[in-house]
Amino acid sequence: MRKKLLTAILIAATSMSLLAGCGSTAADNTAGTEAVDAGSEEKAEDVETSKEEEATGEESEADAEATEEAEDSENAETSGDENADMSDEERAKEVADLIDSIYVQERTDETDELCEKAKAAWDALSDEQKEMVEGEEADPDYFGRDTGDASKDDSLNADDIGENEILVVSFGTSFNDSRVEDISGIEQAIAKANPDWSVRRAFTAQIIINHVQARDGEKIDNVEQALDRAVANGVKKLVVQPTHLMHGAEYDELTETLEKYTDKFDSVSVAEPLLGEVGNDATVINEDKKAVACAITEEAVKSAGFDKLEDAAADGTAFVFMGHGTAHTAKVSYSQMATQMKELGYENVFIGTVEGEPEDTACDKVIEAVKEAGYTKVVLRPLMVVAGDHANNDMAGDDDDSWKSMFEASGAFESVDCQIEGLGRIDAVKELYVAHTKAALDAEGDTKAAAESAAAVEDGEYQAKFTTDSSMFKVNETCDGMGTLTVKDGKMTIHITLPSENIVNLFTGVAEDAAKDGAELLMPTKDEVKYDDGTTETVNGFDVPVPYLDKEFDLALIGTKGKWYDHKVVVETPAK
Repeated sequence: MRKKLLTAILIAATSMSLLAGCGSTAADNTAGTEAVDAGSEEKAEDVETSKEEEATGEESEADAEATEEAEDSENAETSGDENADMSDEERAKEVADLIDSIYVQERTDETDELCEKAKAAWDALSDEQKEMVEGEEADPDYFGRDTGDASKDDSLNADDIGENEILVVSFGTSFNDSRVEDISGIEQAIAKANPDWSVRRAFTAQIIINHVQARDGEKIDNVEQALDRAVANGVKKLVVQPTHLMHGAEYDELTETLEKYTDKFDSVSVAEPLLGEVGNDATVINEDKKAVACAITEEAVKSAGFDKLEDAAADGTAFVFMGHGTAHTAKVSYSQMATQMKELGYENVFIGTVEGEPEDTACDKVIEAVKEAGYTKVVLRPLMVVAGDHANNDMAGDDDDSWKSMFEASGAFESVDCQIEGLGRIDAVKELYVAHTKAALDAEGDTKAAAESAAAVEDGEYQAKFTTDSSMFKVNETCDGMGTLTVKDGKMTIHITLPSENIVNLFTGVAEDAAKDGAELLMPTKDEVKYDDGTTETVNGFDVPVPYLDKEFDLALIGTKGKWYDHKVVVETPAK
């Protein structure tokens, strides 16, 4: 049967070629056909091949394609013959086992081969057999669920990177449309803002990488692969932008991996995740959390058909943002987001998590909170960068344990609607990632400027001008606006003497960071000054690290009243 199929395809393709070429006769075609009908398959192949060579001198493109299709069909039938004695259950179990073998977080030398085998085995199943696929992790949705067109995505794993790379690292998703809308959207925004840098992608979830590769044939680098690619391409400056929500377990694993590669690049900078620094308790909020809270609420209100949040509240509608949740100490970020919503006056906005960590973010606790607040309508939306499996299944799924089902089962609400949209498609969120990337690039530039500044001045002590952005923060009048700059081994420090003892600490950075536990504060020295009238006074002095010369840097201060203030200062290059 297989030879007949191959021969028939070759005859059809060759006959068309000859008719279009140099005029084969009906008798010729009849002879070939009769040979097949009589069962002389090999002779027919020889006849047709001879005619083809006379007509074209070589196999045509159409013939080659026909041959390849026939061979694929033959291989598929051969595979079918090998499994001819297998029952439907055994065939389904074979596929389930292959899926389970690639549903792992570690890539091995066998991963590529197993991905191909799993898909080929799935394709060989009948529709009825596919519905029987069930394993530890396997089910018919692994290959059978329609999540959109993977061809619209760009895996960003090309070489020819150049010396400057921005590596955008995401957890990942196997939902194709969400990957394009959410992850690729962020990547494209960063690329547009940084045209002189090559933007590349990496996922931290090997399970997802394998899923996409097996199902769609799209290969996405994991972090190690992406870093190895950067090294092989001669990248010198590497900036890593995580799309993770917070400084959680995934972020920690990323930084641990990067530590193994720091000596392979001239510089490596890691940008902040979406919500910025974590903080110690639920009361700690920052500008990043505020920006996210405003952006996601505005988008949810608009999608729900309201002009403003107050209109939704008047309608009895509450918005519930469902995050993932984590046992990591960063779980306090969810409580902080709840605090941020309250600070903004968003009384009908609630924060929950799939994992129920923190405890008050569990679904049942959120349901009670919404009920007690008196809202009768609920809109569920993911507090996740990507609207993937959690958004589609854990939030909006039809199973009894989905959030939609549990809210409905409570019987307390007139309606429960779902907005299956990730944060990554919101313009304001993209802008925040772009800003975080810029901050990392600026920090990389500051490091370079510091090295250049220190290199421009020989080791030694100099008198250098020290200026600030405020008349309330300046050096003592006896110093004539100068400080003592010490340069040694590529590092610079300036000693400044202040007018009094009212400034008790300085911090090289911003006030927000200075107030955090563990911040390294600059401690005062006790300096004696002598004024023109002959009087002397003991005042506070400080040894301030200087990152670079002739350029503003942040220097926060705290006075006797215990409040931190932000300031900008400049240390000028000393005259030679």
